[in-house]
Amino acid sequence: MARRNRGRSGAVIRGPLAPFAGDYEIQLRARGYSSRSVVCEVRYLARLSQWMENCRLNAADLNVERIDEFLGGLPRRRDGGRVCSRRGLIQILGVLDDRGVLCPQAEKPASPSEVLLASFERFLLQERAVAPSTAVVYVARARRFLDWCAPNAELGGLTANDVINAVLRVSASASPSTTKLFVTALRSFLRFSFVEGLTPNELSAAALSVPRRRRSSPPMGIDRRAADALLRSCDRRRSIGRRDYAILLVLLRLGLRAGEVGGLCLQDFDWRAGEVTVHGKGGRVHRLPLPTDVGEAIVAYLRRGRPNGAARREAFLRVVAPTGPLGTNGISRVVRCACSRAGVPMVRAHRLRHTLACQMVEVGVALPEIALVLRHSSLSSSVEYARVDIQALRAVAQPWPGGDR
Repeated sequence: MARRNRGRSGAVIRGPLAPFAGDYEIQLRARGYSSRSVVCEVRYLARLSQWMENCRLNAADLNVERIDEFLGGLPRRRDGGRVCSRRGLIQILGVLDDRGVLCPQAEKPASPSEVLLASFERFLLQERAVAPSTAVVYVARARRFLDWCAPNAELGGLTANDVINAVLRVSASASPSTTKLFVTALRSFLRFSFVEGLTPNELSAAALSVPRRRRSSPPMGIDRRAADALLRSCDRRRSIGRRDYAILLVLLRLGLRAGEVGGLCLQDFDWRAGEVTVHGKGGRVHRLPLPTDVGEAIVAYLRRGRPNGAARREAFLRVVAPTGPLGTNGISRVVRCACSRAGVPMVRAHRLRHTLACQMVEVGVALPEIALVLRHSSLSSSVEYARVDIQALRAVAQPWPGGDR
């Protein structure tokens, strides 16, 4: 006999998921779902439970693949979107896991290559302080190299010729920038292999550098009129507008990277000292002064924009449930949406970082000070901004031979 339950939303649920309807509603409300959204999601939970009963599945049989199979059988909206939120429905898995219902998945024994790649990833994260997103990219390139040259992860017989052939294989079908990324990742993997004693020789030098023409155009920001238009496009009467306004100010005034803005947490703000702690590339930590207007914008968002009761420590959170951090992609999306609202050319979040540097060049700030503000580990990264000051370049330009004629 099918189990039956009536959730707090009033929806009647039959089938294997009926005992968990109440916990599911609590989970949704804790993740920031509105009462109306909770009712909608519970109704689709009821349909999922009925579908599982028809398929003779128990609650322990539910997983992401089963949910996708269920959603695949539902009709689509006219615009092609789902009538049900996958992100919302998948929250039931957390409820089942907390109740100890889900069966632990049998782990397949890892292949020698996967064991080696896992060790390489730990090396990148712990020894080299590489960002997790970068580590994923490097591991993917190392996996491709192993598939070509050492499928069984036996690196003892690896030669310089194998490394050269792998680089040539990539360069034959990829752009110079893609090949350059492959070479960088491969060198890191070969150094790791030598340090771990997996290769008798240090072969990273065999991955020859890829010639790449330097960009001819100088780094570009946006003008003050466009920057003001981005800020004015935020409706600060609404929660999302206060959030976006604060994010844009942080990008424009502090020159942070998108990932650094997404990683800001509540404990990073020292309101008494007027400073903010930024966790940058390579695990480096910097304390920056917090301008008054930036601090006021952040406080306005925290008081009257950030979801109430949010358990997350990240400062900037999604508005649409489930509540969670924006991350790098979310910060970039905020900039793109602001460009669309303001009617200015579409730019990425990094262009706002360039904007700060270009403004500093315009008022005569020295390159070492720009490097300090932007937290460049090398002054060579800031030299590119010297090309922005055209008047200064004209003063040091040498006369062209025969130019007087």
